Amino acid sequence: METPVIVKVHEGLHARPATQFAKLAKGFSCSLKIGRGESWADAKSAVKLMLLGVKQDERIVLRAEGEDEREALGKLSEFLGDASVNLPAGEEPAASVARAAAPAVTPQETATPAAAASTQSTQPTQPTATPALKGVPASEGVAFGTVFAYFREEIVADRQFVAPHEVDSELTRFGAALEETLRAMLAPRPGAQCDDETDDEIFAAIADVARSDDFAGAIRTLVASRWSAEAATLKCGLDLAVAFATLPDEYLKSRADDIRGLTRAVAATLLGKPMPSLSDLPGPSIVIAEELSAPDLARADLRHIVGIVCTTGSATSHVAIIARSHGIPAVLGLDAHHDTLRAASRAAIDGSSGEVWLDHAPELEAAMTQRIAAQREVDAALLAYRDVEPQTRDGRKVVVAANLGSVAEIEPARRAGAMGVGLFRTELLFMDRQCVPGEQEQYEVYAELARAFAPWPVIIRTLDAGADKPLPGVRFPKEENPFLGWRGIRMCLDSPEIFEPQLRALLRAAVHGNLCVMLPMVDDVDEVRRVKAIMARLAAELAAAQVPHALPRLGIMIETPAAVLTADTLAREVAFFSIGTNDLTQYIMAVDRMNPNLAALYRTEHPAVLQAIRMVCDAAKRAGISVGVCGEAAGKPALIPTLVNLGVDELSMSPNAILRAKKLVTEIEPVRNEAARALPERVCSDE
Repeated sequence: METPVIVKVHEGLHARPATQFAKLAKGFSCSLKIGRGESWADAKSAVKLMLLGVKQDERIVLRAEGEDEREALGKLSEFLGDASVNLPAGEEPAASVARAAAPAVTPQETATPAAAASTQSTQPTQPTATPALKGVPASEGVAFGTVFAYFREEIVADRQFVAPHEVDSELTRFGAALEETLRAMLAPRPGAQCDDETDDEIFAAIADVARSDDFAGAIRTLVASRWSAEAATLKCGLDLAVAFATLPDEYLKSRADDIRGLTRAVAATLLGKPMPSLSDLPGPSIVIAEELSAPDLARADLRHIVGIVCTTGSATSHVAIIARSHGIPAVLGLDAHHDTLRAASRAAIDGSSGEVWLDHAPELEAAMTQRIAAQREVDAALLAYRDVEPQTRDGRKVVVAANLGSVAEIEPARRAGAMGVGLFRTELLFMDRQCVPGEQEQYEVYAELARAFAPWPVIIRTLDAGADKPLPGVRFPKEENPFLGWRGIRMCLDSPEIFEPQLRALLRAAVHGNLCVMLPMVDDVDEVRRVKAIMARLAAELAAAQVPHALPRLGIMIETPAAVLTADTLAREVAFFSIGTNDLTQYIMAVDRMNPNLAALYRTEHPAVLQAIRMVCDAAKRAGISVGVCGEAAGKPALIPTLVNLGVDELSMSPNAILRAKKLVTEIEPVRNEAARALPERVCSDE
């Protein structure tokens, strides 16, 4: 059984998503392969997936053979089609590769880099005397301080071959050295925070590669043929690193750094050879090295690293990713001789421009100190909006809420200042399992959400699934165009055995806070009336059984042209609208948003889409109900003023965009007359 898929995973199947995908594939008994052009790879091998080089927006073929092949293809296709998989912290699903500027720190001020808040790139610092060396900008921000030179000696095996009777002991030595290396890498890092998820995922992905047949398996095979454990490790590690380094994709090519770092660490352990360690940092330092890998950073206290400079590496390396996630300025690929770098005692770096100054003039540090202070003012200003309930300049209140998919996201959303939940995607609760969740399990999740955000509203979207988003345990028909097929409220009304337990759970959870229910994919007012009748019947049954419950406010998603054109009729039946700009844009523009060839047409800022939004807002105003936006457009700075001026009352987005959105709302000027509400010919995208 085969199915074509457009890969939407951020940056394609490199280390972390490949590892996640392989782990998911191993949960199925059927054989699974991925085809890219003429090349095929075992879907259960993370290394083979990485070497296949699958990129974002690329068309691949999934092939399955076995009794659970249909379920496997559905689950794996869903993973590959999820644009949010592997997003760096702070980015929206539709964001470009530009990342938030990392605030710089100096050893004199603090040893703890703060979280990034500004999306504005910093301007290069002009040196007053010392000329700058030039490298690759890898993590934005500026820093200066004492140099910690991190240069290693080459590791060479003591012997290449062993006697036949030594093979078993060599295999044992290798296994012990590998596990010791991985234990050190995976152990909690000094000063690590409990939410350092990006680091944990990177290290876990490297550990999976280390234990794979392509690394550990290849080494054991070589040892079995009488190679020494050290020689086999160095040989197989080099071969695998070269395989990655020769790939054309920059993200995959950068994984060679990790393979070399892993190989070095295992070989050094086998040889009993002490290696320089970043755990030996004497204090806040600028780390200068030839090459750094994720394993090198695994034991480092990142609070003591205020900047990173390497003569190798790229902005796509795991070192760059970790640096960005911790707000550490970094410049890689620096064009400088090792002796020059070893001799330096102080350094200043600009991770935005890729410039590095060695033993620089004092005036440069003074200029950088001013930039650091300015950046901190921006960060502090945004943090001040956490508890703000924003209003436009003419006093119009706008709710800024969070889009969530699990209870694990509650605390990050609350810390970001979310004014409730504008969209809770219940399909994720259904998908992360082998069978449909029961009423009690759903009730506990919905009740926890309601309690966590009370008295703010929590909008729970009823199950939004279909052939494009299959569910374990639910048989969906094969459809030529699943986006126009049996999905959302259509599927739920036809499946009372799934829909009614969810509605009962929602009615029961409504007593715990301001819980609202939202119906997806509504086309016709009769669909709303049928749901209202079902809810009334279920409420009567719960009352008869003396089960505590309440009737929540009922709303609908506006995501089809039919809902836009009948918004006045629908508004009389519900308490609120929420515009799903992702699907609405797709349907208004007649564009498959999964098709990379049509990306230029998939624009929420197109006048046709904005006209539809204005029609919905006007209908909501006439009926006296609220209207929100819960699609990706809600978090886009360039669109927020337009949406609010069109009449949107609530913006719901990823938690990391909330502070910025609150600030933007407070800066929106009032619309003086109807002419001012005229649609712009073009809205500049912030991407």
